[in-house]
Amino acid sequence: MLMLQETRRDKIFVCLTIPGYTTYHSQTGKLPEEYIALTDGDNIPIDEFIALSVFLLIGVRFKEMCTSYNNISESNIEEKPMTISENNLGNSKQEKQTIIPAYDNFAHLYHKFRQHSENAENDPFKQITEYTFFNVLGDVANKSILDLACGTGNFTRRFRSASKVVGVDISEKMIEIARQEEAREPLGIEYLVGDVLELGEIDQFDIVTAGFLLHYSQTKEQLLKMCQNIYANMKPQGRFVTLNANLDIPPEIYPKHEKYSLLPFTKSISGSLQEGTPITVTFDIDGEQFSFDIYYLSKSTYNWAFQEAGFREIHWHKETISPQSIEQFGEEFWRDALDYPIYVYIECVK
Repeated sequence: MLMLQETRRDKIFVCLTIPGYTTYHSQTGKLPEEYIALTDGDNIPIDEFIALSVFLLIGVRFKEMCTSYNNISESNIEEKPMTISENNLGNSKQEKQTIIPAYDNFAHLYHKFRQHSENAENDPFKQITEYTFFNVLGDVANKSILDLACGTGNFTRRFRSASKVVGVDISEKMIEIARQEEAREPLGIEYLVGDVLELGEIDQFDIVTAGFLLHYSQTKEQLLKMCQNIYANMKPQGRFVTLNANLDIPPEIYPKHEKYSLLPFTKSISGSLQEGTPITVTFDIDGEQFSFDIYYLSKSTYNWAFQEAGFREIHWHKETISPQSIEQFGEEFWRDALDYPIYVYIECVK
């Protein structure tokens, strides 16, 4: 049903779609005139304007029908429309001025931390992340892979059976170390310095991976921008597989997860879990500490960003413990990780 509201007959005609109008209006806080407005300067006859309005409504309904057929393996998708404003994307230049020096400063510690984990077969964190992540990822033989937030390339080098591998990280120092490792043991991997928020299109890849990337999004707009740039670098039917911190863990559970790391670490939060709340993670390596912040965004916000970016399938995979790990440490040791998974594993299909 359409209603043609005549506002100052000689100046403006406004077309409102009645179904869902109240929801849109309350969600955005906009006035009716901000939705669709044509002035007499457009010289559009009233009968053509009505026809145009019907066409626009059909287009909106068609988009909604297509969206409803998305195969999403979660029941808590937020279906209320959300609006994006360019002004809400944040000052990425200012954020990079803060983020890049921080990562550059502890690049050597991070690499030491990753090497420590790689070389320790009894590292519970390593066992948790690798078992689930690589099971979700599947066979990468003869696939092209873009690895975002690659750090010093520890995961990137695991894709050696792929036909093409490109690693990207925001930290120049991290990439410098990754290139040194590539020179020491050439695998044909290309490493680039880049911010996912400003990535653009590098190429079209079969698979895009990201270990510990999305939880650096401070707002839903930043998260959407990341997802859009990820989507832009994927082939049709391509897959995005990411490993992310489980942001929904209650803060009182944080100390219970410390036993799973061979290196001392802490997680802390000021206040409650609300959109954009920072969570500080601190690792101690041989007496040297490095800290970084990740940011809470709800699962519904993540699902919204994936949908808005264009992904047609979204799957959240449960963290699983391998039978070998249960046998090595005992089932009781893993109880807190099973009750409150440390990480989430998300797979999206273009």
